[in-house]
Amino acid sequence: MSLSPPNYLPADVGVSEFSLQERRLLVNLAHEAIASAIENRELADIPRLSHFEQPRGVFTTIYLRAVLRGCVGYVFPVKALFETVVDTARASAFQDVRFLPVTKDEAAQLEISLSILSPLQALAPDRIEVGRHGLLITQHGRRGLLLPQVPVEHGWDRITFLEQTCEKAGLLTDAWKNGATLEAFTAEVFGDRDAF
Repeated sequence: MSLSPPNYLPADVGVSEFSLQERRLLVNLAHEAIASAIENRELADIPRLSHFEQPRGVFTTIYLRAVLRGCVGYVFPVKALFETVVDTARASAFQDVRFLPVTKDEAAQLEISLSILSPLQALAPDRIEVGRHGLLITQHGRRGLLLPQVPVEHGWDRITFLEQTCEKAGLLTDAWKNGATLEAFTAEVFGDRDAF
């Protein structure tokens, strides 16, 4: 399936947590993480900004010629932002089980999109906003997560978004009405296609 890399406004329209310079540094860091792994070398110098030291959830999505090539992330803030970008970029390139590992030739052509997540919060189903919220649904030890850009890319309404998140968890599509835990988050999404 062909998907265009997302280019969405942050959760609070018009408000960016990350400056253009910080966005550029993080996207370049993701590219460097993949290149250094392929070339079996140490990472180049990592920018040491205090903002990058804060633990954050991050998803890194990679595309090759506008086609999804990998997407892996951490929803919970378990590591500093810069470490999470490195980990998720490499995991997207080499560990997404849906795809073969990225080759050296492909690495030079990849487009990267980063989704920097807000903390999770409980949110009633009728307050979910398509294009603003990502969802995490949990029940019986199963968990499904979809980023805020996914329902927009597929043209889903709120109910379809809830159902598809349940399906991703391996639950019945109406589990969101029948005892599943529903948590929402926002994401600041940016990548190679943004004008820096």
